[in-house]
Amino acid sequence: MSLNWKEINLILEELDLHGAQIQSAVQSAFDVIILRIHKKSETKQILVSLSSGACRIHETFRAVPKSEKPLRFAQFLSSRIVNGWITEAVQLGDNRIVRLTVKRQENIYKLYIRLWSNAANFIVTDEEGLVLDAMRRLPKRGEVTGGNYSTESACENNDSGNDKPKREYEFRNLPGEESFNKKIDDFYASQGGSLSLDALKEQARRQYEGSMARINAAVDRLKEKESSFSDAGRYKKYGDLILSNIALIKPGDEWLEAQDGSEVIRIELEKRKNPAQTAEKYYEQYRKAKNGLSEIQREIAEGERELKEVSEKLERLLGETNPLILAKLLRTSKSSQAGAVLSRKEKARPGLSFKRGDWLIIVGRDANENDELLRRYVKGNDLWLHARDYHGSYVFIRQRAGKSVPLDVLLDAGSLAIFYSKGRNNGEGDLFYTQVKYLRRAKNGPKGLVIPTQEKNLHVKVEDKRLRALESCRI
Repeated sequence: MSLNWKEINLILEELDLHGAQIQSAVQSAFDVIILRIHKKSETKQILVSLSSGACRIHETFRAVPKSEKPLRFAQFLSSRIVNGWITEAVQLGDNRIVRLTVKRQENIYKLYIRLWSNAANFIVTDEEGLVLDAMRRLPKRGEVTGGNYSTESACENNDSGNDKPKREYEFRNLPGEESFNKKIDDFYASQGGSLSLDALKEQARRQYEGSMARINAAVDRLKEKESSFSDAGRYKKYGDLILSNIALIKPGDEWLEAQDGSEVIRIELEKRKNPAQTAEKYYEQYRKAKNGLSEIQREIAEGERELKEVSEKLERLLGETNPLILAKLLRTSKSSQAGAVLSRKEKARPGLSFKRGDWLIIVGRDANENDELLRRYVKGNDLWLHARDYHGSYVFIRQRAGKSVPLDVLLDAGSLAIFYSKGRNNGEGDLFYTQVKYLRRAKNGPKGLVIPTQEKNLHVKVEDKRLRALESCRI
């Protein structure tokens, strides 16, 4: 509930602003200004709020946070009225428009604070009524720089309406023996609209509990994947048993029944592969599952850490007693969460990502990831690398406008292309690279298979030092 005209008069009477000097203007939010004034060795903070349903002016006794970045209207006030002296502070009749007249050197400024719930504004004019700036720029009302502000027309447009009977207003009955300013400050801090503690804490709960639910769901999905990878050791066992019983396997056998301690294990064989090749297939499945398990466990740990951080942030917010500080913390956290959303989108990209300075390198580890990256995540000017003569990863370097890929970044990407290919054990290899726009999908070919054109050749020797450096910049 906004202040009524009687309450505004009482507040102005208690404030006794005539003869006070304005020392600073702080805009803690887009619709909140705090004027710090000084008079007779006493400093006060005058809060002006244009929040819908909580329009008001009064002294605030709470700490005032600064905005994350300087806001336009506060900068304007600092340049024009700060260090000026208030020569008048009145309400215009019963219209809930407060006029402050400020003298700074030879200049006279009029500050009109309109406290209407549906059309609140803070307007600064010169002595003749020429609008210098407004907290809310409203062209239709002429409340923009260069417009003309008329108090007569403003009062005629009062939201109470001329054709309606005048309502009788009284001071609200608030507990306590302090000044009315102090009571109003406490009232709005506890239950006054969008800047009340109750409303802000409810906003914090919705904002953070929603994030916590999403993180919990993601961790649960990862744990389901973890259980599917936890049986990775059986693939290694299959490979060991095939090799240790290789003499018993005959051409064309589809199954091997081998003794493992007191247990007999039945292992599927592949007709088109000899036993050694089948064993290698199981070893490769083991390596993939083991690597996948390690990656999933790392992501689970990150999710649980993030969940703990969000929970602790919510607890700190709910413990805050100053609504102005809580409002700022929520705005800051909302900005950081927006950044986190972008980060999560980056993490959602398939494959592995490495950040080398300002360059992004993306690695697809199998045919599915290669295909998905080609379809959805890379663009025509991005660089594509692939090991020659070996099955393996597609590696992409995200193009930067007007920049050529440095040789060191190209060698990084080439090292990754060899490392994540079948030629890894060789420690070096040939690869070719070209821009994505010069790739053509193989007609009726397997998923992800492309045919490059305008490709260039590169020979890379994989160095442990370079791989360690790359691992440290993985994102």
